[in-house]
Amino acid sequence: MGSAIAQRLASLGHEMMVWNRSADKARSLGLPVAATPQALASACEMVISILTDANAVDQVYGEMLKADVKGKLFIEMSTVRPDVQKALSQKVLSRGARLVECPVGGTIGPAKEGKLFGFAGGEAADVARAKPVLDQMCRRVEHVGPIGSGARFKLAINLPLLVYWQALGEALSLVRDLQIERLLDLVQQLDDGHRVESQIIAQMVIRSDSRRVAFQIGRKRLNDSGSGRVVGGHARSLLVGRIVYLR
Repeated sequence: MGSAIAQRLASLGHEMMVWNRSADKARSLGLPVAATPQALASACEMVISILTDANAVDQVYGEMLKADVKGKLFIEMSTVRPDVQKALSQKVLSRGARLVECPVGGTIGPAKEGKLFGFAGGEAADVARAKPVLDQMCRRVEHVGPIGSGARFKLAINLPLLVYWQALGEALSLVRDLQIERLLDLVQQLDDGHRVESQIIAQMVIRSDSRRVAFQIGRKRLNDSGSGRVVGGHARSLLVGRIVYLR
C-alpha cells in the first residue's frame, strides 16, 4: 500500500523521498531513497507512514523522532490500536511536531488512483494542513474526531467486512458442485457494494491450479497489535473462522 501511495503522489508532481524496511522495495520505486528513517524525517517537511503493526510504528518513529522535526507534520496511516496512535501523538508533540492519523480503506488499485477512503483523527488545524495531500490519496476524507478516532473508525469498518467474508464462504459451500462463477456474477449484480471483493474471489477461483481454494481469516482478537480495542476500551474476542471452498 505504501508503494502505491508513493507512486500516486510522485505522479502528481510531489518532490518525494522514500524509505522502507525492505530496501529493495524502496529502490524499486525509482525515487530518492533515504538511508535511514532519521534522514528521511530531517529532509522532509511532511512525512507519511504506513506500517505493518504497532511494533513497526514504535521502531520507525523511534528513529525518525531523533531528527530535528520541529514544525513538521506526520501523517500516520497504519491500522493499529487507538491507544498506539494516542501514545505516538504525545511523542511527536514532545518533539515540537504535529501528528494526524489517517488509516485508509481500500486496496492497492484504488491507492494508485487516489480513490481510498480516509478516516482522519487529530486537531482541526492539523487535519486542514494535511487535507490537500490526503485529498490526492483519497476520494473521501472524513475528519472523525481527535487522535485515536481514526483507528476506531477503521476497526468499525473492518468488522462487517470480516462478517461478509465468512458469509460468502458459507454461500460458496452451498453451490460447490455447481458453477461458482455464476454465483459470483449474480452477487456482483445484486450488490454493487461488494463488487470488488467478488471479483477478487472470482480471479482466485479461475486462476487456481488446484481444486481447492481456501480463505483463512482465522482468529482475531480486537485487542491484538494488528486490530485494536473497541469503543469504550472493552476488549472483545472475535472468532471468524476458516472459510474453505472445495471444487
